[in-house]
Amino acid sequence: MADEHRLRLEELHTLVVEILVGHDTARDNAERVATALAAAEADGQKGHGASRVPSYAAQARSRKVDGHAIPEAIRLGDSAAVVDARDGFAYPAIELAQRTVLDCLAASPVAAASIRNSHHSGVVAHHVEPIARAGYIAMSICNTPQAIAPWGGHRGLFGTNPIGFATPRVGRPPLVIDMSLSKVARGRINVAAQTGEPIPPGWAFDADGNPTTDAKAAMAGTMAPIGDAKGAQLALMVEVLSGALSASCFGFESSSYFTSEGPPPRAGQFLLALDPGPFSEGRFGARLEDLLAAIEAQPGTRLPGQRRHALRAKAERDGVTIPRGLYEQLVSLRG
Repeated sequence: MADEHRLRLEELHTLVVEILVGHDTARDNAERVATALAAAEADGQKGHGASRVPSYAAQARSRKVDGHAIPEAIRLGDSAAVVDARDGFAYPAIELAQRTVLDCLAASPVAAASIRNSHHSGVVAHHVEPIARAGYIAMSICNTPQAIAPWGGHRGLFGTNPIGFATPRVGRPPLVIDMSLSKVARGRINVAAQTGEPIPPGWAFDADGNPTTDAKAAMAGTMAPIGDAKGAQLALMVEVLSGALSASCFGFESSSYFTSEGPPPRAGQFLLALDPGPFSEGRFGARLEDLLAAIEAQPGTRLPGQRRHALRAKAERDGVTIPRGLYEQLVSLRG
């Protein structure tokens, strides 16, 4: 299409690295960020992909995010750790948490890592999928800057607070579930605000608590939680496990991921992993397949993640498209 630009994943990766390095980010960190953003584009998660680059670059330059930060893992025994992102990008800290959890699983059937002083966590499916590919069950939860009001309220206190879950399968790619606790990820509304497109009814409220289809008004307001009151309660649970547990900022205390002004957001993340073998006496894989077969036996159903795999394969073959205006902005940022 004339209003879109197609790039190979490698081209997008290189472009992002060049932009971030040029905006005061260490190359190793830029490489990890670029890998995460390109993977998001490949999976069709555009709200966590190339659209994030302008704000990431501006925040690195203003030092709202420290592009040179090196995360640190502090072990809490054989089965747990705290990872300090040190106000840097989340992706290097998440990668360290993944490595640490996998190391802990060699000694314990349960492992956990809490991440503090972090930043935008991207696609949570990517936190847990590598752990499932290694043969373990994994869950990732992340708090984010305020976007959801307590049920009945109008001021955002909780983030969209995504939850990721993945489990290994016998001879198949992992089953991966990735969901935001808002009806849609806020990144999708940010993309609509950038392109001037309206959003569907029921996604968000304006700053006065009124339903809106104006993406810019929604960005200034709050998101509708999934399941109404139940979704707001789930968002509260995530704030406890990711914000309070890591002594990080809560959603209402955290600065925006979309602007370069303000202090570091200091978000929290929590990664939990389980070795299913000891818990199930080795029967986990067969039992899981019984469950998934029962789901697929019903006409009209599909397992979570199937669309993601198809999009990923297509992106690896054909590349991805981004809005031409965004592409031109990225080229200008590269300098």
